[in-house]
Amino acid sequence: MVEASSDLHAELEQAQRLAARYQFDFVDLRDCRPDLELLRSIPLELMVRYEFLPLEVRDHQLVVAVSDPTNLTRLDELEMKLDRRLLVRVAAASQVREFLKKTEPSQRVLEEATEEFRLDVIREEEGTEEGLSLEHLVEERTGSPMIRLVDSIVFAGLERRASDIHVESRDNAVVVKYRIDGVLQQAMAPLAREFQSNLITRIKVMAELDIAERRVPQDGRFRVRYRGRPIDFRVSIMPSIHGEDAVLRILDKESLHEKFHQLRLDILGFAEREIKRLRRFIREPYGMVLVTGPTGSGKTTTLYAALSEIKSDEDKIITIEDPVEYQIRGILQIPVNEKKGLTFARGLRSILRHDPDKIMVGEIRDNETAQIAIQSALTGHLVFTTVHANNVVDVLSRFLNMGVEPYNFVSALNCILAQRLVRTICESCKRRVEIPPELLEESGLERATWSKIDFYEGASCSHCNQTGYRGRTAIGELLALSDRIRELILDKRPTAEIRKVARQEGMATLREAALEKVQQGITTLKEINKVTFVE
Repeated sequence: MVEASSDLHAELEQAQRLAARYQFDFVDLRDCRPDLELLRSIPLELMVRYEFLPLEVRDHQLVVAVSDPTNLTRLDELEMKLDRRLLVRVAAASQVREFLKKTEPSQRVLEEATEEFRLDVIREEEGTEEGLSLEHLVEERTGSPMIRLVDSIVFAGLERRASDIHVESRDNAVVVKYRIDGVLQQAMAPLAREFQSNLITRIKVMAELDIAERRVPQDGRFRVRYRGRPIDFRVSIMPSIHGEDAVLRILDKESLHEKFHQLRLDILGFAEREIKRLRRFIREPYGMVLVTGPTGSGKTTTLYAALSEIKSDEDKIITIEDPVEYQIRGILQIPVNEKKGLTFARGLRSILRHDPDKIMVGEIRDNETAQIAIQSALTGHLVFTTVHANNVVDVLSRFLNMGVEPYNFVSALNCILAQRLVRTICESCKRRVEIPPELLEESGLERATWSKIDFYEGASCSHCNQTGYRGRTAIGELLALSDRIRELILDKRPTAEIRKVARQEGMATLREAALEKVQQGITTLKEINKVTFVE
């Protein structure tokens, strides 16, 4: 990170020297907000080929940012192609390239690839996967239109930080959506219905699925090269009354987020008190650390962060996952392969013969896996695992319903962390707002206390794709298994009583953690009301 920032500083200095030498103005694109209408009016092919960014129109002249003002012939040629006088500004090359790869150009590529699918019938064709880049997609005109469309959908999804790509078949159209920061957003105008079959077929070919089978669900995977690194996609095809739907889960093993290069609990967003308590439990010599929450709530990332903090050359750490989402150096990671008979239970048995100190089980789904994980925790191993449940107390009943012996389970448990992800306000368009009294009442908040708090929202801008939010942060409630809590569970006391005692012992609820984020100006009241219950 420091190296990248020093590289940019050197580039900016070089751009300033070039500007001074050729008597052009210098511009730092970090401070610029390009005009979206102007961006759309200039051919994307020209912007990519000549590596320039249009900034504004001034007195019938076009103000452009370029990285190389030395090539005057090239600038003259661009003037002729645009048929306008150019006012040149000099910018850092990496800044120009980064702007060209942002949402608007990637959306343009997608829209241009889509246009022909409202008119022409497309034949099914197969093709080999190549690296995805803006330049490749802009220049590619000769290949199959269907291949180009799917490549463009995938590329635009990666550029917009999507976690999933949904292809939905309707009675009269095909709709493509991206899940960005946990929320589905339509990627483009709906496609004509007759292209649904070819679009799904192309995705099946990429994932090596049976293109003739259209009546049963199918699962597969494929890999593309993006910005010089491989990215895995997990594909789920589902039959419906209007044909077949597809969902492509994006699994970036190096993670799109720069901060995951140093993955630690601090960067996930939990409150400092929760991190301190959790760090105590992940350094215990044995027992079970259990993380719970719905699909996509960041459970696996939390476990990876915990493992990254405690890994050392003195310990053997082994994980079994479905699939392996991030790769961590120094840890043995095993992917589940049910077709070959490698299930969580079978893999866990083998792991125990491999002399581990710490074990991570991606998810506990059945009684057999639960029993082996509990026995491992009771016999001197520290076990990290996840389970699907709504809150920390629901986890207990979930395990008991699996047929687990209550005494063994409660003895093995060190702590349970329930977590959710909430969207964070976009820093580029963040502004202070007044909250209506009705919303405070709906949120279960006292007007007298909360009317003095400063509330913030995003005004919507190009950086957040007009949503007002960019990125997500974690909130959690951590239940420590004290002797008193263990006794209450074994005595089969009501859930409300267990929660009351846990609160007395220092547990903050998910709702309280979410309200803290609102007070700190990190997220909005509307967002936390979608994710947590009003107490």
